[in-house]
Amino acid sequence: MAAGAYLQSARAPFRYQSMKIAIVGAGIIGVTTAYEFAHDGHEVTVLEQRSAAAEEASFANAGLLSPYLTTPCTIAGKPSPTAQRPWHTHTGIRLAQGAGLHELAWLWRWRRSHTPLSTLESLARYSRERTQAIAARHELDFEASTGRLLFFRTTKQRAQYQPLLDWMREAGTAVQDMDADAARQVEPGLSPEAPLHSAVLLPHAVSGNCRLFAQMLRQGMQGAGVQFVFNAQVTSLSSQPTGIWVNGEPDMRRFDAVVVCAGAASHTLLRPRGIRLPMAPVFGYSVSAPLREATHAPLTSALDVQEQITITRQGQRVRITGGAELGSPQAAHHHATLQKLYRTVNDWFPGGAQLSGPLQIWRGARPTLTDGAPALGSTALPGIWLNTGHGAGGWALACGCARALADMLSQRAPEISVQGLEAQRF
Repeated sequence: MAAGAYLQSARAPFRYQSMKIAIVGAGIIGVTTAYEFAHDGHEVTVLEQRSAAAEEASFANAGLLSPYLTTPCTIAGKPSPTAQRPWHTHTGIRLAQGAGLHELAWLWRWRRSHTPLSTLESLARYSRERTQAIAARHELDFEASTGRLLFFRTTKQRAQYQPLLDWMREAGTAVQDMDADAARQVEPGLSPEAPLHSAVLLPHAVSGNCRLFAQMLRQGMQGAGVQFVFNAQVTSLSSQPTGIWVNGEPDMRRFDAVVVCAGAASHTLLRPRGIRLPMAPVFGYSVSAPLREATHAPLTSALDVQEQITITRQGQRVRITGGAELGSPQAAHHHATLQKLYRTVNDWFPGGAQLSGPLQIWRGARPTLTDGAPALGSTALPGIWLNTGHGAGGWALACGCARALADMLSQRAPEISVQGLEAQRF
């Protein structure tokens, strides 16, 4: 596709005046937001403090799209009125080096909050469809795989998940119960000695390489005229007039609207303007290893329910993700968590990943608000909008939130409900 046509194909009719918009942050949230705004005909500039797109929370995450509610560590600690929380025994978030009063206060609120489960699950389905449509339109191969298999080690674990599975069925999600033998038909690489009691297959679930998708989308947009400014640290926001101050620049850059998609940095950027987001970076780990033997590696994205660890094939690699901790970005890697990742992949798919050679080991932040839902929409500050705080489900919600926000800015009703996600709820 020609660069000039990248953002013009299948463009929805645009009836409102084109705006000059700044987006702060070039992770998966910022990149997809830029795409939807540019798709509507706005002039978009993306500012990123790192030297490339998707270098922080989007760098090496699990890559799970919908169903949203099977993504580990997405839901706040208190059961929601709309559904029971079946993994209540796995809500523990460890305190790592550097955790202080802010993290303790956040954890206290998180354990007492409700998550708008129905809204998030519907939004994730919508977002998955939007992601796949964008990928098909622009021929983006983001190493997608279809299907998610939940592994249960005991009868008790299976029973704890039953309320969630019933709720998902009622919401229209395909859910297939399986015994151990049937699960091995879906995943031939499963070890015959794996501690498998039963499994549940979610056949329409999707996973993929989040960073790759973001980088390919950024490349296409850049060729079509969207401006990306890297190594640009935004130091403050202005609402009258609307604009941003960038470190090292003497003058304010003026825009018609500014959208904050800065992940963990959003709290620091917004606090001086009186917006206090109850946000904390919940750090997780991933190990990306070269594919060793394809017949021994997963075909779906597999979730060990007991350990809350996900194993997914992404191209010629296997990615193992898990863990949740509060602390400093500079805290040392937690050896026990990493050992659990290695042990879990060997429990289920021994020989599938090359764990003895060079590995990509990543500790990444999941910028999370206390109710487990993102902040989306306008703020009390004129011209300042938010799309931030998606936690572990950022990739799952990215394209849906971006489209909904673009509709809101253009005074159109979003195609999907975002009730409970409003930025002004804080």
